[in-house]
Parts: sequence; C-alpha cells; structure tokens
Amino acid sequence: MPEVLLATPEMATEYARWFVNRLAYTRQSDRPHSESGRHYYYRPRADGGGELGLELDDVRRHLAGEITLGIYAINPETQRVKWMGIDADYKRSLDDLLKLQYELQQDGIQAALEQSRRGGHLWILFETPVLAKHARVYIRHLAGKLSVQVKASGPSDGIELFPKQDRIEPTQFGNAIRGPLGVHRAVNRRYWFYGAQHDLEAQMKYLRKLRRVTERRLLELVAGLALEDENPRPQPLTGTRSARSHFQILDRVNREGLRRVGRNWVTQCPSCAVAGRDHGKDNLAISVRLPGTPLKVSDSRSS
Repeated sequence: MPEVLLATPEMATEYARWFVNRLAYTRQSDRPHSESGRHYYYRPRADGGGELGLELDDVRRHLAGEITLGIYAINPETQRVKWMGIDADYKRSLDDLLKLQYELQQDGIQAALEQSRRGGHLWILFETPVLAKHARVYIRHLAGKLSVQVKASGPSDGIELFPKQDRIEPTQFGNAIRGPLGVHRAVNRRYWFYGAQHDLEAQMKYLRKLRRVTERRLLELVAGLALEDENPRPQPLTGTRSARSHFQILDRVNREGLRRVGRNWVTQCPSCAVAGRDHGKDNLAISVRLPGTPLKVSDSRSS
C-alpha cells in the first residue's frame, strides 16, 4: 500500500484551481484486472448508473494517495485548457523532455518536469485558460524545431500531447492523464516533480511559484504558425452509401480474442501485433455500446 500523506482541503482547492478544468474524470482501479494484471482507468458511476462529477474531496484523496485520478484537459464548453501536458515513456524520453524544457525556457516559459513510471511528464500552466488548438500548435512547432518526434497512432515512439485534440464535441471527453502528484496503483509509488523536496508542502510551493503563461504570450508565440485543424469535424454522409461500408473495427480484429473488461471489450491491437508488441493482447478497447468504435486503452495514461 502507498503511504497516505496529509492533504488539506486548502491544498485540494489550490490544486483544483490549477488542474481541474471540468468535472468529468477517471479513476485508476485499486486492484489489478484478474486476467491482464493491469490497473485500468474507469469513469466512476453513481448507484443509479449516472457518471459522478469530481468533488473537492476526491482531489484531496488523490493528493493524500488514497485514490488516483485521471484528469481531462479540455473544457468542451470553451475549447480551452488550463494546462498542457507532455508525456514521454520511451528510450531516451527524458532527454527529449529536457530539450523541450530548455527550449521553453528560452521562450520565457517555465515548465515543470514530473517523474513517471517509464519516463516523465512535462507540465505547462497557463495564467488563464487558453484555446487548446493554440497550445498544441505551439508545442508541435517546438518539437519539430528540436526534431522531437510526436507520437502518431499505432506502435510508434514519441511524445504525447495532452490534450490530444484541438477541440472536442460537448458529449466527448478527450484523453485523460494521471493527475500530477498521483500514486501509480500498479507500483504503489508516488511520482514527484523535479526541483522540489519530496513532500506535499514543498511540491505545492514549487507549483505555486511556477511562472504561468499568459494568453497574450502564447498568441505571440503562435503568430505566423499554421493553425489548420488537425481533427476537423466529421462531414455528414451524402448519397446512398450503406452504413455497412463504413470503417468497422470488428472487421479487422480476431473476434475470438475479444474479452469483456468493465464496460468494454479488449483484444490485441493489430498494428501492435505486427510490431511484436501487446503480448497481453489488451491494448485495444472496443466499445460494447458502439461495437464499431475502437477505444484505445491508452486513452487514460497511467505512466
């Protein structure tokens, strides 16, 4: 069991002001799945079946180490973010994160580097919420300038940006990432920020003093950069094309390998299999409610 620390309501309030941008959230399972051994993330539900909204005491418990939260970046009502997270968990990933951190510093941006299970997370905090698109365009430009690979879909190495989308629809969530200072349940270990002592008071003080990026400064940095949409809105179907001709993930996986985990099916990711990965055959999650819809298990990052 991880050590439970003293986290106050005041700490939770401050943390929520920095990192909570919407009430939807995920929680990492305390116990491993009986088949895969993984500690999956799930969206908590009330007894009646409705999804629960994040409460301040949930944040306090996350900081204390009693539970582990996954947080979403984009508020769908505004398409804005309070923070930008950069996740890297491959060989020499810390080198890339340090290069990015240094280059950000040259632009006057102080980014906080957090330990993770297999690499690190780099966090940028904004003074006021900014458009997700602007934050993503800036970091992608910086990564390209430094020849740091941004992870594409499939089994490729590279940094992952949170949010992963320029915008989301009102009913969508985007991708969650483990909230800073959270305990990884698989190893019962808390991951701290570099640059401060390993206790909550010191870590909160470090984050409190971190220089926030103003929207004005971000707009200066993206001025002149291409702002094309990476994820344009889907266009309505025209003509008489049958719905059966649309992409169906079930047509591309071995159905005999499907097994139920929580509210979804999981199976081996085809592209991961080609690359010799996903030996646990559970990297691809498929919605039970919408069986043609693939849901990557990595949507909620646990690293």
